[in-house]
This record gives sequence, structure tokens and C-alpha cells, in this order.
Amino acid sequence: MKSGVFKEFVFPTLVLTLICLFGTAALAFTNSVTAPIIEEANAKAAQEARMQLLPEADSFTPISLDGIEGLVDIYQADNGAGYVVTSQANGYGGAIQVMTGITADGTISGCTVLSHEESPGLGDRVAEEPYLSQYVGKGPDLEGVDAISGSTRSSDAFEQAVGIAFQAYDAATGKEAA
Repeated sequence: MKSGVFKEFVFPTLVLTLICLFGTAALAFTNSVTAPIIEEANAKAAQEARMQLLPEADSFTPISLDGIEGLVDIYQADNGAGYVVTSQANGYGGAIQVMTGITADGTISGCTVLSHEESPGLGDRVAEEPYLSQYVGKGPDLEGVDAISGSTRSSDAFEQAVGIAFQAYDAATGKEAA
């Protein structure tokens, strides 16, 4: 009777436990090997995006700012060309993370969407060029920026993220927010 209980219950439990332990160890090892590689690739992609948004810059230094809700990070161009700010706001489907280049004179040199969870074919149009290009050259008032018809919440979230970028720019340059 004892050997039947061992064969039916204890042995399979031990085998499954060992399989789980080996699987967990393999995943932990894989993560420890790939995590630095992924982090380096993400840092390189972010640096390339900063250079595209503020092409006059030679290199960037991160700045620490506290108290601005929605601010992810802000980098100052080492040659004084301006700032690149990553910010986020909630759209229809979730958070929209936007990287905005702001020149030294306080106008937008470019914007890009880093990530979003908006509806395909409608809300995700905020990440496409016809919408993005209308921000170039605008100041903090964003006068003349048109929302995408049918995806107002996504457009509003994008505009809010750009507004957060200007708040960070004002804080970094010592200007009072408008």
C-alpha cells in the first residue's frame, strides 16, 4: 500500500517540483544574461531618438526634476541646443508616452510616441507623421494644433504630454510656467 501511494502521489509531486525548479533556474539565468543587453539597447534607442528630435545637440545630460506629474525624464543638450523631455498622459486605451524636443528658444523641434495602448487605426494615429509634424515650431500654447477626428481623447492625451514637457522645460530653465 505504501509503495502505491508513493508511486501515485509523492513521486509525481517530486518530479513536477524538480521540473519547476529547473525551469525557474533557467529563466532566472536567461534573464540575468539578457537584461543588461536589453537595457543597453533601450538606452541606445532612446539616445538615437533624442538626437533625431534635437539634431543640433551634440550630446545629452540627464536632469533631475521632481514634482511634475507625468514627467518620465528630461535631458539637456550639452551644447545648449535645448532639451528633450519624455512625458506621459492617459489616453483612451491607456498611457501614451511622448518624447518631445524643445529648442533653446522654447519651440518644439520634434515629437515622437515611444509607447501607447490606443486603438489600432484610430487612436494610434497620434503616433503617425501627419499628426506629429503639426507640433514642430509650436510654443507652449500649442496654437493651431488640431485633434484627430474621432480620437479626441488620444489627441488630448498627446497634447497633455507635450504640455508636461513644457512644464519640465520651464522648470529646467527657471522660467515660470505659463
